[in-house]
Amino acid sequence: MSVQYRVVVAKKDERVDGPDDADIVITVGLTDAAAEDFDPTVAFMRGKLKAAGHTGQILDLLKSDAPRETIAALVATA
Repeated sequence: MSVQYRVVVAKKDERVDGPDDADIVITVGLTDAAAEDFDPTVAFMRGKLKAAGHTGQILDLLKSDAPRETIAALVATA
């Protein structure tokens, strides 16, 4: 399973990590991702984090720390 993470900084300005043909694509805005209490699972349930792909795989991925770490790294580069 491959994953692409996208942190949207502004219109047509995204920080991307992962392959273009990924099975799962996770997209979140910079302001949401940079929040001190950012939790990818909570953001997904609130509609702040968008995910495309197989729902079961998305939920399994959100249980791990990988989304939090990768998104934090992308926020740091923004």
